[in-house]
Amino acid sequence: MLAATVRVTRDLDVAEESVQDAYVSALSAWERDGVPDRPGAWLTTAARNKALNALARRQTLRAKLPLLVLPEELTVPEAIPDDRLRLVFTCCHPALSAEARIGLTLRLVCGVSTADVASAFLVPEATMAARITRAKKKIAAARIPYRVPESDELPARLDSVLTVVHLLATTGHTAPSGDALVRIDLAERALDLARLLHALLPEEAEVAGLVALLLVHRAREGTRTDEAGRLVPLADQDRSAWDRNLIAEADQLVVRALLAGPPGRFTLQAAIAALHAQAPSYAETDWPQIRTLYDALLRVWRTPVVALNRAVAVAMVDGPAAGLAAVEVLEASGELAGYHYLPAAKADFLRRLGRFAEAADAYAAALALTDNAAEQDFLRDRLG
Repeated sequence: MLAATVRVTRDLDVAEESVQDAYVSALSAWERDGVPDRPGAWLTTAARNKALNALARRQTLRAKLPLLVLPEELTVPEAIPDDRLRLVFTCCHPALSAEARIGLTLRLVCGVSTADVASAFLVPEATMAARITRAKKKIAAARIPYRVPESDELPARLDSVLTVVHLLATTGHTAPSGDALVRIDLAERALDLARLLHALLPEEAEVAGLVALLLVHRAREGTRTDEAGRLVPLADQDRSAWDRNLIAEADQLVVRALLAGPPGRFTLQAAIAALHAQAPSYAETDWPQIRTLYDALLRVWRTPVVALNRAVAVAMVDGPAAGLAAVEVLEASGELAGYHYLPAAKADFLRRLGRFAEAADAYAAALALTDNAAEQDFLRDRLG
């Protein structure tokens, strides 16, 4: 709805206010007349009308300042007529900082709360709110066009676009806060955007890799919690319930992406996810191959989070003591301070080594760092 309204207004603030006003109008109109057959269309139309009225008033006040239509709209290619994708490319403009691009996209396109976006960046909510406000003002001041860029403009934006879609998927895969482990709406939105990108750029291996990665996540989604919403670890998930059609589709994309040349970070992550999906059981997973893929991933995308994930593979190949050593190196660096998966992984290695008191301390540290209720319950169970 927001993306469709932005297409009319070319102004993010006006679009946001109009969408909010449309919801307020719905409260009284639907109570009086009943819920319409197509509530989504009703809200979108109401938001568009309110936006047009707001812009008309603004035009009058500003002596007919032409904010309604930008010249670029007349030459926009319509190969991918999707408002959400246009808004993603607008938010990922190179004129914005990397953090502003991602924060703005998560907030506006993906509907992630400012608090959760702030949590992802480990900054206060007020700081993230200020960054998003500055980014919106910069888009308005610079008259950044609302469109999918031309082919020669794509390289400067594609990596950011892939990053925000991946981060959206990650946020949906495990919600930073709330009662549910998974936010299906965000996960589905990320997969939709990834598929749209793939339709736009079918020869881009990294786009195919991202689609494959999200397909595997989607295939396993229903088994990550039990009927009560409790977290089920990968080792205990019912693999017979995984969606084999999605996994087969992902496999084809991964193979094509790997054959296209040196793999990038999304292709390598997809290859790792595919290996997990193909394994008949957790114990029978090809852990040596997964560790090799993490080694390759670290060469193209050296981040402490990748190093932490590699430590899990190391522990499965060489034992928990080796995994613990790898985690302690990361812990000493301080790069993942505040990231609850680090103490959680450390706790698991310590538990497997029989160092239960130290494991309990690490589980408690992880528990203190997560705001997701399903993860909190899982960690409390580990604490006993």
